[in-house]
Amino acid sequence: MAAPRPPRLDATADEVARIAAAAPDWPALAAAARPCVACPELAAVRQHVVVGDVPVGPPRFALVGEAPGATEDETGRPFVGRSGALLDQLLAEAGLARSEAAVLNIVKCRPPGNRTPTAHEVARCSGWLRRQLELLDPPIVVALGLSAAKWFLGPRTVLARARAEGPHDYAGRALWPTYHPSAAIRFGPNGAPRAALLADLSAVAASLGRRPA
Repeated sequence: MAAPRPPRLDATADEVARIAAAAPDWPALAAAARPCVACPELAAVRQHVVVGDVPVGPPRFALVGEAPGATEDETGRPFVGRSGALLDQLLAEAGLARSEAAVLNIVKCRPPGNRTPTAHEVARCSGWLRRQLELLDPPIVVALGLSAAKWFLGPRTVLARARAEGPHDYAGRALWPTYHPSAAIRFGPNGAPRAALLADLSAVAASLGRRPA
């Protein structure tokens, strides 16, 4: 059974979903997303719409976070700041390569001050992510952090419980909810979030027949 879809709260979200669904491929989708102004507060202060990174071939898995941070907004690429550096390190330790993953966010523009995206912003941006997952069709999705986990599993999701019950089925894909790299940074190198994130990435690697480095 597919997990609950994020709610569409207004006509703007429906229009974004319509435009996204009409994109026949990744380049067309990226071109349609970059001028998006569905969320006026975000569009007014962003430098880039951070559409996402995709591998040359079909992705072996997808990493889905919350929203771009300052470095991501400056560069137009996801997970290239401190969180991205740690994510790359933990992927390598788990035996995975970022180059084989699609790297995405549920919201494509940086919220001011790195605040949590609002429900309206998530809903208005959801059409882009839904179409990205349809086009890329990754067999495994790693939801990084509570906001991403809620996008897939519903607003009442408790991350620790969802992680313990994973992997989940989402539209025929294996969904692994886990901690965001920013939580691993916040709690330090010996904190539980970092250990849990590495353990979950290692489990994903094992499901792909990989061994830790």
